Amino acid sequence: MIWPLAGYTIGWLPAWVAIAVLAVEGIIRVVAIGVIPGGRRPSTAMAWLLGVFLIPVVALPLFIVLGTNRLSTRRRELQRLVNEELTALLADTDDGDLVLAHNRRLRATVDMNRRLGAFPMHLGNQLRLISDYEETFAWMVEAIDEAETYVHLLFYIISDDPDYAGPVWEALERATGRGVSVRVLYDHVGTAQTRGYRALRRRLARSGIEMAPSLPLRVTRRRPSRPDLRNHRKILVVDGRQALTGSTNLIEPHYRRRSAMRMGRRWVELNVVCTGPAVTALDLVFASDWFMETDDDLRDVVGAEIDPRRHERVQSAVQVLPSGPGFPDENNLRLFNDLIYRAVDRVVICTPYFVPDDSLLYSVTSAVKRGVEVTLVICQKADQVMIHHAQQSYLEELLEAGVRILRYPAPDVLHSKIVVVDRDILAIGSSNMDMRSFGQNGEVTMMVLDPEVVRATDEVLADYEARSDELDLERWRARPWYEKYLDNAFRLLSGLL
Repeated sequence: MIWPLAGYTIGWLPAWVAIAVLAVEGIIRVVAIGVIPGGRRPSTAMAWLLGVFLIPVVALPLFIVLGTNRLSTRRRELQRLVNEELTALLADTDDGDLVLAHNRRLRATVDMNRRLGAFPMHLGNQLRLISDYEETFAWMVEAIDEAETYVHLLFYIISDDPDYAGPVWEALERATGRGVSVRVLYDHVGTAQTRGYRALRRRLARSGIEMAPSLPLRVTRRRPSRPDLRNHRKILVVDGRQALTGSTNLIEPHYRRRSAMRMGRRWVELNVVCTGPAVTALDLVFASDWFMETDDDLRDVVGAEIDPRRHERVQSAVQVLPSGPGFPDENNLRLFNDLIYRAVDRVVICTPYFVPDDSLLYSVTSAVKRGVEVTLVICQKADQVMIHHAQQSYLEELLEAGVRILRYPAPDVLHSKIVVVDRDILAIGSSNMDMRSFGQNGEVTMMVLDPEVVRATDEVLADYEARSDELDLERWRARPWYEKYLDNAFRLLSGLL
């Protein structure tokens, strides 16, 4: 028996209590089989059922608290109203017809994204990739020092240190000193577990910077907030004129982890800075999240920047796609699958966590079967044990299908998040390739149509490849049995990771 009291029919426990426990056990199992699969993908449902059957005293309370990706009723209604208002506001600003006149195969992709909550496709963007950690933070400081009106900053993790984040806070403090409005959003759970969080809050409280935690964790309310729904976006917007997004958090490259410092582990990131209409889209994503947390409507701040007709309709075409529990159709997963299915030449996926559902696994392996060259670039050792083993459980299947797998050497964490399709399409942003990023995390992705930007991305990927080890199928099959066991065991939980 698996329940703590089941089977104890002698001694101090009366027989009638044991019988009652067995009856409850049977009822809960039967109810779970009929309830848990409803509205969930089979892999997620099976993971929850496995937990409820094997460790019910742990899994059942967790399922009650975490078993759905839905936001609270209030947040869902606010998000619906915001999405509808943005759709109406931007209805006549789409440059898609101009862009897709020479790239018709993406017309359906752009239209699908719009229906799922993405912004219109806009020309007139200038993009630059930054792969150097120090350069990213130097750009932030320089951009903030140029601010005249406002700075909007949203990161999953914020922190303070003398060399990286510290200079950014100093620049923000200088900005407030000259009358610039500074608004800072950070994920509550992602940041609260970082060393120095309380000291940073005290510093910001003294600075005049407006700040708010995103999706704050509250356990004292009648209905506690969800600890697993997180805001994973990374956005910095200055004056509505220039912006940054990508994979970097506002934290030094060891992520303030003592273990990472001891082993020399650094996070390797890739970001994009931009001017043009994409800045407005990123700003509106921030404004939506800010409104959800503070009820402060920023339409008078960002509204003047909405019309893309003030931009020259040349340069990079960009569509910005927010995703997460406020967008119930897993629109980032749908975008990635759609792009992979449309690939005719090559697909390169770079992600720290590749734990796919069946749809993503099939799109990747189907691309190989139709002759597309598919390359997966991942970490040799992920920074999270369960995800590391779950990810490894898929590698043999991918290698057998013909996917080329490059593993960035440990101890570093390759944290860049990009998908390159053929020679002209790039998706870059904050989204990992796992179920958490597809359903539970607020993410933002930029779909870029520009061969020049793709060529710049290829240079970054070439550097990753030069440092990485290519995985060999026979060598991979020869790894120790206990490692295979752990991989397969954690794969059972992949729908929840």
